[in-house]
Amino acid sequence: MPFSLFDLSGRRALVTGSSQGIGFALAAGLAAHGAEVVLNGRDRVKLDAAVRQLADAGATVSASDFDVTDAEAVKRGVDAIEAGIGPIDILINNAGMQFRTPLEDFPADRWEQLLKTNISSVFYVGQAVARHMIGRGRGKIVNIASVQSELARPGIAPYTATKGAVKNLTRGMATDWAKYGLQINALAPGYFRTPLNQALVDSVEFSAWLEKRTPAGRWGDVEELVGAAVFLSGKASSFVNGHTLYVDGGITTSL
Repeated sequence: MPFSLFDLSGRRALVTGSSQGIGFALAAGLAAHGAEVVLNGRDRVKLDAAVRQLADAGATVSASDFDVTDAEAVKRGVDAIEAGIGPIDILINNAGMQFRTPLEDFPADRWEQLLKTNISSVFYVGQAVARHMIGRGRGKIVNIASVQSELARPGIAPYTATKGAVKNLTRGMATDWAKYGLQINALAPGYFRTPLNQALVDSVEFSAWLEKRTPAGRWGDVEELVGAAVFLSGKASSFVNGHTLYVDGGITTSL
């Protein structure tokens, strides 16, 4: 059946940073296509609320609250999921943060925090999960990149650096792990209405600029990322590896 290419039944997905925003939308989307989902975040209250919301919608869902910026905590958390919940078939590396200020004033501690949250976490969780996937000879890893993997804007140079690194780490993961039956790709959102972007959403000036700059003429809705995530998580992408898929209303294609 053609739709089996997008059927995630019998698969288990770990989604980092999934108590809200893009991570929550992706977890909900994977669950709607049949996957069991494991939510991850550091705020247990928000995480439990997200679990209840998905469970009420009929999803098979659980939570794991390890810190993705701590390599040892990641290993313990991933091993605990594998032993106590079941094999991780799909990993969505979504955890991330943003901090905006002119580059000449950018605090060193914020630089270090961005590196740990946006790129070290992708390495730590990706490696911990891949070690289990390699033994099974299959697995899907989707790293969340950004239009800032290609483009820059004033005040976010360190964020741009981290998302460029996510794109190239994705290529490296595919180069090393494709031979074991894994597919590792990146999903790169454009400008979406999320808590991370709330200050920009609330800015009349920025929203007007964005609508003019984006060929589609609007902000994206997080549900519009689900199709791409399901594609990269299922059978349909069995020979797609090291690719970055931009879901951005055309902003990276047009001046």
